[in-house]
Amino acid sequence: MLELRKMNYEDVLEQWEYVTTLPANENGLTNNYEGVSFDEYKERVLPELMMHENPVNMPDWFVPETFYYLWDDGILIGEFRIRHRLTEALKTGAGHIGYSIKKEYRGNGYGTKGLAMTLELAKAIVPEEEIYLRVQKDNIPSFRAIIANGAYIAGEDEAHYLMRISKE
Repeated sequence: MLELRKMNYEDVLEQWEYVTTLPANENGLTNNYEGVSFDEYKERVLPELMMHENPVNMPDWFVPETFYYLWDDGILIGEFRIRHRLTEALKTGAGHIGYSIKKEYRGNGYGTKGLAMTLELAKAIVPEEEIYLRVQKDNIPSFRAIIANGAYIAGEDEAHYLMRISKE
């Protein structure tokens, strides 16, 4: 059964394995925790990332963000992040949602299905009328997953398409 689970302490081992093996930058999704030890992840990284949902004492530019993991029958498949609102930089940058799927599970529709589930959550969180996403032009599978979820191209730069999905 396919499900999204919010980042949590119960799944710490699987989350650590996923996060620490994800490259520092893969298809535009950044990861500052590549190679972090399990103890450091459990004691420092996980509490820090969970705090991003309801931040305390953060700079004005900081945007709340919630991390979710896509699971299929007990196997962690991918990560989805929802940024709760946009700054000017995020409007032409990363947007509301970023995600990745484990390499061995790509090409099986998980990006499309996980994005659909994440969009339902995001629609209740973000205040903007549309959900903003950005995809690298050479990332055709992700582009297709975003289009399959009702997106249109709202703009582009040299390397990316700026995509929008209506909340209605």
